[in-house]
Amino acid sequence: MAQKLNWLRAGVLGANDGIVSVAAVVVGVAGATSNTGAILTAGTAALVGGAISMALGEYVSVSSQRDTEHALIAKESRELAEMPDQELAELAGIYRAKGLSAETAQQVAVELTAHDPLAAHLSAELNIDQNDVVGPWHAAYASAIAFTVGAILPMLAILLPPEAWRVPITFVAVLIALAATGAIAAQLGGAPKGRAMLRVVIGGALALVVTFAIGLLLNTSGVV
Repeated sequence: MAQKLNWLRAGVLGANDGIVSVAAVVVGVAGATSNTGAILTAGTAALVGGAISMALGEYVSVSSQRDTEHALIAKESRELAEMPDQELAELAGIYRAKGLSAETAQQVAVELTAHDPLAAHLSAELNIDQNDVVGPWHAAYASAIAFTVGAILPMLAILLPPEAWRVPITFVAVLIALAATGAIAAQLGGAPKGRAMLRVVIGGALALVVTFAIGLLLNTSGVV
């Protein structure tokens, strides 16, 4: 359950990234030009590039974690084969440190070792499940999908309304969505919702204001 919650929280944060980054791009372009084609092109490029970047970053990160876990599993297997008595004593020591008596800790270590020594040591020493090693491709797909889902909102908000309402509607839609993702992330993490919502809303509003101002500046200066 904890791992599922972590994945879900990562998905919410990925969607949050998609909302903010793509909204900042399309609002900035909308500040510089009212040309729908230019806004669509910039937004699409930001969506595709951002999704690929998120997927690649997650793949590299999780691949490193997976390689580390495989190395630790191999190391623990080797130690169990080469020095089982020392490993048994180490496992008993771990349970003594957790508050069990010496006799109980020894009995627990013996029984767990008899059942599955590798699983017992991986769980107690490293908090690793050899049957649940993280998968980089799954993480990459999930990250890309979450980013894309988040990015669709500002794209629709900037393209569907009449020209005069594009930016205001995008601002409102994005800030509401950010408040929702902040609340969901806080709920999953057991943190106060108000503080989390305020952080993401302020950060998102700042990004939109800055990029829109830059777009207006470029427009008035004749760059675009």
